[in-house]
Amino acid sequence: MSTDECLSDVVRYIDTKRHLSLDDMLPEYEGYLRILRRFGHLTPETRILEIGTGTGWFPLLCKRAGLRCKGLEISQQLIDYARDFGRQNGIEADIELGNIEKTDIGDCAYDAVFANSVFEHIEKWRIALQRVYRALKPGGVFFFTSTNKFSLISYEYPMPLYGWLPDQWRYRLRISRQGPDIMKLGIDFNQFTYWQLRRAFREVGFSHIYDRIESVDLDHFFSWRKALLKMAKSTPLLKEPILTFCDATLFVCIK
Repeated sequence: MSTDECLSDVVRYIDTKRHLSLDDMLPEYEGYLRILRRFGHLTPETRILEIGTGTGWFPLLCKRAGLRCKGLEISQQLIDYARDFGRQNGIEADIELGNIEKTDIGDCAYDAVFANSVFEHIEKWRIALQRVYRALKPGGVFFFTSTNKFSLISYEYPMPLYGWLPDQWRYRLRISRQGPDIMKLGIDFNQFTYWQLRRAFREVGFSHIYDRIESVDLDHFFSWRKALLKMAKSTPLLKEPILTFCDATLFVCIK
């Protein structure tokens, strides 16, 4: 379901982001591009799609830098906000209203697809994953971040062990605290695990799958963190517990 309804959870989300400028998002944007450069080419001709654009900062910064990035967003409220945000910065946002479960995003159309904290909100996420795979060109890059079920603290809701709850318990908790609108767009239908996602990415056909530790660039870390990550890369008995309880799932997949 894509929607032009005015939903309370979307209003809450926008209110938490209003204070951020495009330049505030530059560090995160540059981090994305560093990953893309490590696993694929990046030129003005590179075609990028972001699924779930939120306030629109990623496609807007891409366009400001001369890169071709289209957005697909399920909420008309967020698209309207992103377009206003872009105009304030002299940029016209290229964002389409649509639901990745149902919207045809093409075959072999993109060099890179980004889905940052969005697949947890996609009820039929395996259908969405198949669409992403088809839309990527051979050798294309899929950058994925989402929930981690066994994280001690979840970004989705500020309660310890929130992701550990059964689905129906989470739904009831969020409805009681935030109202029934939360089930239309804001709810986390999915709390993922690393082993579950690795298997799903393999099954859909990705040729190379790099998890959070495998995809990290050690040159951007120092001292004990760099040493720990280097050890984790080469030691599965250390890596798997770190991934199991870290705050999010992150993968880079190559078609």
